Amino acid sequence: MTAAGRRRSFGRAAITTYASNLVMAGLSLVNVLIMSRALGPAGRGEFVFLTTIAMLTSTLSSLGVEEATANIAGSEPHRRRSLAGNAALLSFAFGLLAIAILAVLMAVFPGVAGDSDPTLRWLALASIPMLIFLFYLQFLVRADYGFAATNVAALVGPALNVTVNGLLAALGLITVETALITWIVGQLLATLLLVWYTRSRLAGFGRPDFKLAAESVGFGIQAHTGRVMKTGNYRLDQWLLGAIAGPRDLGLYSVAVAWSEALFYLPEALGMVLRPDAVRATPREAARQTALAFRIAILATIPIGLVMIIAAPFLCVTLLGDEFHGSIVQLRVLVPGALGMVSMKLLANVLTAQRKPMLANSAIAVAFVATIALDLLLIPSHGGLGAAIASTIAYLAGGIAVAVIFIRALDARPRDLMPRPSDIGKLKLRLRSGTSP
Repeated sequence: MTAAGRRRSFGRAAITTYASNLVMAGLSLVNVLIMSRALGPAGRGEFVFLTTIAMLTSTLSSLGVEEATANIAGSEPHRRRSLAGNAALLSFAFGLLAIAILAVLMAVFPGVAGDSDPTLRWLALASIPMLIFLFYLQFLVRADYGFAATNVAALVGPALNVTVNGLLAALGLITVETALITWIVGQLLATLLLVWYTRSRLAGFGRPDFKLAAESVGFGIQAHTGRVMKTGNYRLDQWLLGAIAGPRDLGLYSVAVAWSEALFYLPEALGMVLRPDAVRATPREAARQTALAFRIAILATIPIGLVMIIAAPFLCVTLLGDEFHGSIVQLRVLVPGALGMVSMKLLANVLTAQRKPMLANSAIAVAFVATIALDLLLIPSHGGLGAAIASTIAYLAGGIAVAVIFIRALDARPRDLMPRPSDIGKLKLRLRSGTSP
């Protein structure tokens, strides 16, 4: 299928990607329910701490090569084979370096490791190269509009977690160790699926091209600064909370975060589907497409967020038990921050696709600085509630900053980002025709 032909499938891709994100969220929340009831706040907190270390470190260690891969693969298809080969090599090299650096940090500053079990911690660290490789392949496959493959890969891990953890919990055999191993195996299966897809449906894996690798790292580092800060905005608080307040507080907060992150799936889906087109579009066209997607995301997020605020006692206590009562207020505080995250996920993504990563970085830096400062100020005295307050303020500040920069950089108007009733009708027409926004 030609690129143009694939572009006409925008509506279908947007719906299926969002649907897969919702299914993934549902499976993840079922897994939260299973683990929370079986392991309690402390066990749930230890698991989250270990997986956060692995996920956050792998994201930080990717050096933004995934962003360069998406742009180069989209605009220069003949280089995809070399990009795939470079992905394998760079993920292994960067992953090993990250493990070594983190091991030294934990030896010098033991508090970084919290109260986690050393054996489980090393098991989590060992997954980092694989997680980086999975990350690279996701961007490479999406650059060729392979959303179906990445959607299936994204569901493999959550489905395995629910199946295995549910069975072990029913048998009374679930532990933090078994949950961690199951999570790692799920990520491995997702990686193998995308390896197969790259070999059989794309150009395959070519020999590493060191000149191309240098080009990818050069652009990637520019984009990576923003990704590091963006990841820090919604993952660093859990690391800090676990290290400062302990696993029980983190277990409560992680439940609130798990529910609130359901509000991120629509902008994530729209951003994924828009990215290949945004790489190829003119600045004005990219701004037009993204503005409509942004308005739709805001219109959808507000009512869903209000329902979540009202339903917080049911979501946190009725489903999980009285032990998680403290999560109710935290969830309610986190919900408004989703509006800022819609802005950061959609608008910053398109700025990077338009080869303006440093502009995106400057906006995300606002949220990142606010996250660190407020976490350090509020977590010691207020625990998980302090982390929730810090996150919401940081998300909203970053969202406003990236909206201002987006308007100036892509010659848009402030009113382009203001939702209007007619957007619902436009969305229906676009989805029926399957064309881009």
